[in-house]
Amino acid sequence: MTATLPTTSTADERIAELREQIDDCDAEIIRLVQRRLAVSQEIGELRRASGGTRLSLSREQQVLTRFRTELGPDGATLGMLLLRQGRGRL
Repeated sequence: MTATLPTTSTADERIAELREQIDDCDAEIIRLVQRRLAVSQEIGELRRASGGTRLSLSREQQVLTRFRTELGPDGATLGMLLLRQGRGRL
């Protein structure tokens, strides 16, 4: 018994549908990153206004650990990029 392979046009249609889903995910990710940046910037402003440092290394480590645990080594890299976006380079 052999499996029926999809026709080229059927596969192309399905690929187009899946790419639309990826585009939707990307748009949502971008919105969430923008929201995260705004929240992070407000936290930084509040920390500076109250005499604190602009960042918390223990908090950053928590974020990186969560990303690494949930997404693996590349997740930690993604987490670092998000942290850098929110606070700038050290």
